[in-house]
Amino acid sequence: MTMSETPAAAGADRRTGEPLPQELMDPGERMDREELRAYQLTRLKRTLRTAYDEVELYRRKFDEAGVRPEDCRTLEDLARFPFTTKADLRDTYPFGMFAVPMSQVRRIHASSGTTGRPTVVGYTENDISMWADMVARSIRAAGGRPGHKVHVAYGYGLFTGGLGAHYGAERAGCTVIPVSGGMTARQVQLIQDFEPEIIMVTPSYMLTLLDEFERQGIDPRGTSLRTGIFGAEPWTEGMRTEIEERLGIHAVDIYGLSEVIGPGVAQECVETKDGLHIWEDQFYPEIVDPITDELQEPGAEGELLFTSLNKEAMPVIRYRTRDLTRLLPGTARPAFRRMEKVTRRCDDMIILRGVNIFPSQVEEILLRTPGLAPHFQLRLVNRARLDHMTVRVEARPDAAHVEREAAASSVAAAIKDGIGLSVEVEVVEPETLERSVGKIRRVVDERSGR
Repeated sequence: MTMSETPAAAGADRRTGEPLPQELMDPGERMDREELRAYQLTRLKRTLRTAYDEVELYRRKFDEAGVRPEDCRTLEDLARFPFTTKADLRDTYPFGMFAVPMSQVRRIHASSGTTGRPTVVGYTENDISMWADMVARSIRAAGGRPGHKVHVAYGYGLFTGGLGAHYGAERAGCTVIPVSGGMTARQVQLIQDFEPEIIMVTPSYMLTLLDEFERQGIDPRGTSLRTGIFGAEPWTEGMRTEIEERLGIHAVDIYGLSEVIGPGVAQECVETKDGLHIWEDQFYPEIVDPITDELQEPGAEGELLFTSLNKEAMPVIRYRTRDLTRLLPGTARPAFRRMEKVTRRCDDMIILRGVNIFPSQVEEILLRTPGLAPHFQLRLVNRARLDHMTVRVEARPDAAHVEREAAASSVAAAIKDGIGLSVEVEVVEPETLERSVGKIRRVVDERSGR
């Protein structure tokens, strides 16, 4: 059943996804495209100058590329400037990318560092305020209104999700319920008791919460929730459909990454759900071919880059996100371009015995297989000098043993038929796969030399 087919008894009248009234939009949202481009150029010139003058790495990279800040006379001139990569942030660990004295830094966030040195991000007081504004704008675009209660189940701490959502919800005039991650049964109880209208959480953990509702004999469609704002990991349209049908809410996507600011870089508008509008008055996007590094034509798929326009503590220039998407014209917010939902990353592509495979392809198969949850991990190993992949996937709590065996066989056959690979499928108990801040590490590559 789609949202448009939801019967009135299930609460369709309070989950209509009405457009945001003009009077609730902030000044940035009211700009037309011409005004926005003029604003972007002014702020871009200032950002390039600050980066060159205050950050040694940028000064060196600009000089090596033969460009100076004053060479940027149009927005198109940005393509002449060098990229920033995650390796740059790791090489300057911990504070080498900061453009202000530490006395002006009011907060530090960092990645988990599970694949090497963590990436560290600093925020001035103005940065934190701008971030809160962008998350507040995102919440409004998702259907949130002043007075709504927001259940924040993103992790708090060095991860940007929890505090980013928290400050943004407060800025939007909402009441925050700062639950953080974990304690699934307690989360269900708090949703029942506190009756929030909005939940902000990773989509995979939302499915875990849905399983817990059903384990307790509670119909999730009868809760107070109207909207779920899901991010921090790629998720497919199939997962959106499952969440909306099982919970009876609007499931919308929020996008961000700590190196750029955190959540709130782009947001789906609930009235259209046709991709994420990028808040371009703060973050300038580009798309490049991930192999050739050439700028792509409008509408072509490639790797997403961002340049910050107003960040003080840590401006970023053409930061390579590794996310694959395409840029499209704005719809619900005409001045702001949209990006397609990100379901794939450059560094997520697996080459196994000469075949290219993305985790999202496996997820689509799991979502249509009875008895399985969309919580999975792909493990890659060498055996007898050949590459092998095992799909480890959690069973749904109510799946019988015989159903799990049938599901494993079905998934293996579907991967063989649809992707052309022979793999092993291991169905494990619910909540078996290790999670970090609500997310499962999708790919574990244990092949020698990798």
